[in-house]
Amino acid sequence: MGDPSVALPGGADPVERGRELRRAHEAFTVDGRVEAPVRAVIAKSWRRCARARVSPECTARVELAEPELRAYREVHPLARVMPVFRELVGAFAAHGAHLLAVCDARGTLLWVEGESATLDRARGLGFVPGARWSESAMGTNAPGTAVAVGEPVQVFGAEHFSRHVHPWTCAAAPVRHPRTGRLLGAVDITGGDGLAHPHSLAFVQAVARAAEAQLALLDPGDAGNTAGAAGVAGAVPLAAGTAYPAMPPAPAYGAGGGGAADSLAALGRDEALLVTGGRAVRLGHRHSEIVALLAHHPEGLSGEELSIALYEDERVAPVTLRAEMSRLRSLLGPRALLSRPYRTAAPMEADFTTAIRLLAAGAVSAALGGYPGPLLPGSRAPGIVRLRRRIEDQARAAVIARADAGLLADWVCSPWGEDDPAVWRALAAALPREGRPVALARVRALDAELGGVRADRPPSRTGAGTGAGATYPQPVRS
Repeated sequence: MGDPSVALPGGADPVERGRELRRAHEAFTVDGRVEAPVRAVIAKSWRRCARARVSPECTARVELAEPELRAYREVHPLARVMPVFRELVGAFAAHGAHLLAVCDARGTLLWVEGESATLDRARGLGFVPGARWSESAMGTNAPGTAVAVGEPVQVFGAEHFSRHVHPWTCAAAPVRHPRTGRLLGAVDITGGDGLAHPHSLAFVQAVARAAEAQLALLDPGDAGNTAGAAGVAGAVPLAAGTAYPAMPPAPAYGAGGGGAADSLAALGRDEALLVTGGRAVRLGHRHSEIVALLAHHPEGLSGEELSIALYEDERVAPVTLRAEMSRLRSLLGPRALLSRPYRTAAPMEADFTTAIRLLAAGAVSAALGGYPGPLLPGSRAPGIVRLRRRIEDQARAAVIARADAGLLADWVCSPWGEDDPAVWRALAAALPREGRPVALARVRALDAELGGVRADRPPSRTGAGTGAGATYPQPVRS
């Protein structure tokens, strides 16, 4: 039996295999039957497409136009390894009339490069920078499926879910942060039947590994460790405040510099991860709140201002804050924090400050691409609660205003947005008529669960019946 990861087994006739796959594609799209010779990885992808109500006649749509696309690419982590992609894939692609494509973790194409005639053909399919090629948008395809499953994928001819893409073959491999394993996107080679060869899949995997190695070399915190990415960060549970050698997810789309600034990851996690001086430190709850507040106020905060932002009880004695700052200095080093006012000694880039800037610039897709969840969701510190609400309100309002079905679907499929009736209502309005009933049914169910909360404005923030730190009311769960 051949390698199930390879689209065309050795000795197989690509013309005959193409006919078989077209018949199998027809059988699936008409009555849901999976027939030979459909591989398991493709069958699973087709089923995901069917559940997501992707049409086999779907066409690509550009989500990121200039100048948003240009700004997004400049700060995306994979921009730093585009020279690697071009050097390794460029000549190969040009020689074989293939294309080099790079997408982000949402399946949005950021770069598509290659020979002009092939680019023109791809343009007719919407295979262009700024277009969304996730499985949920374009069905089974190599870059979209690679980021969906987190594994290398080869897709041949009618294995593509969209009939418009059947003349093409592609191979893609995910690219991850070299030490945390965080998915950054995928590198893809797209072209004709010749790419169904096993060597093309192995080649694109090698290109992805080379890019990860280069990312490790570019970041001082990663020096000397370019392998074992996914296992290092999560191998051993760590006590709060423990220093360890694994890099946290860098601010999703930060400045992309050479690592001079400290970085803080605080979105979607109760304990922030701080990179400082080439090492990574997981902070405890209170220290996470302190560092997040100082990152938001680079000009510094007085002791009184910081205390008001940290403690729900305004009667907390000043000595309590001084003790916390002393413990934080012991953890980070005596020169990491300055006082009078309290501030960080080195510049700090936080994932949430990056999200705020991108939202302010109208780069909604870019902002949400680096938004794994609310800021320190379990925190009840008044300053963090206000900032968390501000960021989530801005993101939510931007998603609703953009009226993009893909962005709206991403929001309601997230843990923080799954019970938000206003976004579900906006999604229903953005969907084609045949796709609306499910979304509208969800709106009605949420209205009933939430006791008639109006779906056209944010629900009450009293906290009654909500989970800890939730910005929007959630149904009470037993």
